[in-house]
Amino acid sequence: MEQAGVYDVAVVGAGPAGLAVALGLAAHGVRTVLVTGPERGADHRTTALLDGSVKILERFGVWHALYGAIAPLRDMRIVDATRRLLRAPEVTFRSAEIGLDAFGYNIANDDLRGRLLALAREAEALTLAGASLEHIEAGPQAAVLALTDGSRIAARLVIGADGRNSTVRANAGIAMVTRAYPQAAFTATVRHTRAHEDTSTEFHTETGPFTLVPLPGDRSSIVCVTSDADSVRLRGLDDAALAQELEGGAFSVLGRFTVEDGRGVFPLASQTAERLTAPRIALMGEAAHIMPPIGAQGLNLGLRDAAALVDLVAEACATGRDPGDEALLQRYASGRRRDLDGRMTAVDLLNRSLLSAFLPVQGVRSVGLYLLDRVGPLRRAVMRLGVGGKAA
Repeated sequence: MEQAGVYDVAVVGAGPAGLAVALGLAAHGVRTVLVTGPERGADHRTTALLDGSVKILERFGVWHALYGAIAPLRDMRIVDATRRLLRAPEVTFRSAEIGLDAFGYNIANDDLRGRLLALAREAEALTLAGASLEHIEAGPQAAVLALTDGSRIAARLVIGADGRNSTVRANAGIAMVTRAYPQAAFTATVRHTRAHEDTSTEFHTETGPFTLVPLPGDRSSIVCVTSDADSVRLRGLDDAALAQELEGGAFSVLGRFTVEDGRGVFPLASQTAERLTAPRIALMGEAAHIMPPIGAQGLNLGLRDAAALVDLVAEACATGRDPGDEALLQRYASGRRRDLDGRMTAVDLLNRSLLSAFLPVQGVRSVGLYLLDRVGPLRRAVMRLGVGGKAA
């Protein structure tokens, strides 16, 4: 594929975050090319799109395409399932308390990506390139992308949305700062005999959260954060034994389980890029930050990256300014750092508080959840922050 002229933006990566930012830019008439790479295999995981992300996707004009594949998360329940001396009270957060119909909506990753990709194929101002990125040369007026099919694309801004093994990030020479944990996340999807009633339940255990997240029908996704050895053991169980084990981990609150196809194990770590930008390059999503699957923050952070980039780039293009200039890139980086650092710290503290056997740490965690249960203004402020809003 050989294109004449220069695009305003080249988005590299066709995961949900990359598709979202490309569609958001195209909706503003920004001339965009999406470098999709090769076809992907099945992804059996799910994503909880919190209210802030729903609003972003509505702004981009794509939320309607997800109807029928989403399950609302109206209530969120936290249960201390540890066997420690100091245990926290059970707390239930209700979306209606902060004026929402739901905290967010859970959707299978393949459904999310497939529906966004269908919109991308039809979008005006958006061109799809099916090859993969090999190399980027950033120049004073534009960056030139060399693709694996031999074609070259010029764009004034390159957005790296190509995941944890980002070629864009590697080309920019940006390193990742990694914080590893002695845990892994085991994921599976189950059918159950009791209705989930649009409630997500998170059991806190000594090895991490065991979370049930509703899907359409009597189905839920499970994210079990446990030790590396135990995650490997779970992956090796046959379906009947795994169903029994997961049902026990859920204390049978949803009745009997039947395990569906597709289970995975993912080492637990958090990573952040040392820099979010380089000349004519901006990183977003997992190319910029990788979150443990705790608190449903990963893709929701990526969509906030997308919203920030769409706002900045659309304004620049509308006023005839360069969307890849240094000033715009600095505004993006400085604007996103506080959100990223704050969410990373919160997830790290929650995870470490579960792992710690130190009584004062257990006490602080227990008192914190007690206050969230009993102090309405504090609880509502935390709920608003959790879904991507402001405390008040």
